[in-house]
Amino acid sequence: MLRRRDLLKIAMTGLATPSALVAAANAQTAPEPAADPRGPKFDPSQVLDAARALARQPWRRPAHDMTDAFSALNFEQYSTIRRKPGTAIWDAQQTGFSMEPTTRGFIFSNNLQINLIEDGYVRRLGFDAADYDYGKAPAPTDKRDPGFAGFRLKQRTPEGEMRDVLLFQGAGYFQTGARNQPFGAAARALAIRPVDTNKSEEFPNIAAVWVERPGLAAGVVVIHALLDSESVTGAYRFTLRPGDTTIVDTECTLFTRAALEHVGIATVQGTFLFGPIDRRRGDDVRPNVYDASGLQMLTGKNEWIWRPVANRLNLQASAFVDENPRGFGLLQRDRDFAHFKDDDQHWEARPSVWTEPIGDWGPGHVTLLEIPAEAQTNQNIVSYWRPRNALAANAEHSFAYRQFWCWTPNTRPPFAIAALSRAGRPPGAGANSRRRRFMIEFTGDVLADVNAAPEVTARAHASNANVSALRVVLVRDQKAARVTFDLEAGAEPNIELRLILEGAGKQISETWLYRWTP
Repeated sequence: MLRRRDLLKIAMTGLATPSALVAAANAQTAPEPAADPRGPKFDPSQVLDAARALARQPWRRPAHDMTDAFSALNFEQYSTIRRKPGTAIWDAQQTGFSMEPTTRGFIFSNNLQINLIEDGYVRRLGFDAADYDYGKAPAPTDKRDPGFAGFRLKQRTPEGEMRDVLLFQGAGYFQTGARNQPFGAAARALAIRPVDTNKSEEFPNIAAVWVERPGLAAGVVVIHALLDSESVTGAYRFTLRPGDTTIVDTECTLFTRAALEHVGIATVQGTFLFGPIDRRRGDDVRPNVYDASGLQMLTGKNEWIWRPVANRLNLQASAFVDENPRGFGLLQRDRDFAHFKDDDQHWEARPSVWTEPIGDWGPGHVTLLEIPAEAQTNQNIVSYWRPRNALAANAEHSFAYRQFWCWTPNTRPPFAIAALSRAGRPPGAGANSRRRRFMIEFTGDVLADVNAAPEVTARAHASNANVSALRVVLVRDQKAARVTFDLEAGAEPNIELRLILEGAGKQISETWLYRWTP
């Protein structure tokens, strides 16, 4: 049971907690301390205490109190709502950053309480309809506060322009990227039972944030967040460092109301509609549509793995067993505009997201979900770390990790990588043939080094199927090797493929893995 002094402590700190706690705290009869005109003092431990106290209470579903007019907005109407010039938070304070809270509407029904931390004091941000140009959307007409769905952070460039560096919106989702990159992949604070066949997915909600006013010299923004869900609460700290590579450090402590058998840590999701390895949905004027080429992993045993992704006809879940992983992430390895030819979306410029755990995460597996998608707006490729053991109920669990939102991760394989993966029917195979040809192009300095790799060979393996016509074409002046092989699929519903390059008796490439499905 939540103790009376817990309620008073939360109320006195000024933390914006979910309505059940606020109502309980307000019901206390003890006199409140004299208010400081600057607001209550802030300490990060207060968010931790609030999450711990909240976990002791039964979960209450957030009220969907969005006005009918805003619930009925379509995407086009919602996307025209803009913050008016001159109303951005911190814009005139020479911090190098500004914040633009976003309104609720369309599918963004969650109500996010935004608090600002300035000089160590907390100020809750109130909504003012006059701060917004509603474009094609109707302006609010009643007295109800529409509330905030999230916020956008901008940073001033050396040329004096303000560029987007973070979009935090939608129940714990956020997007960022390196300098001059459009937003693409999205991160989630926590995933619970994604595409679980036994029980429906649970979507944890970020109920409140506390954003520290940045300093001009530091170039860093710190965001504290309170997560609430049916099975768990959580205290988060995100540290954002925008730059040529944007770094986001995440520290979280989870307080479980129930045991969590299937939880996703460091969840990232991207898009793959069609590409060179899967063209079944490729009736499009563009040659390719994807911002995630594949999943890269560095295991606890120091093995580099590359797994291309595809838009499957049926949901595919892959689990890569590991212990204390050193890194994993969804990468965009194709940076050639000519391979996409999309002047609006610029898939070739989208961020790669590489995650490195801080500390030992123990046994578990990197999970990859490939979800069928018919539209480019669906982020149908999902990766995360799933601990092997369930998170026990009524307990605290802490995780920390660093994410690099970048063009290419600084941590990379020290040998050849699979730069491109293609698949299709080999010549002479009929339309209904289950024979497939694969072509994987590896690139790397080792392929130009005659001493390190006087001869380059390939080793390919398929589960429950035969591999034939294995061939390696080595092009040393391009530091490349093209491997082709045919897969005799037979009647198998899915086949696991594995391929490596060898030179001088040693592996000289990352391990290429792929699941073929009909």
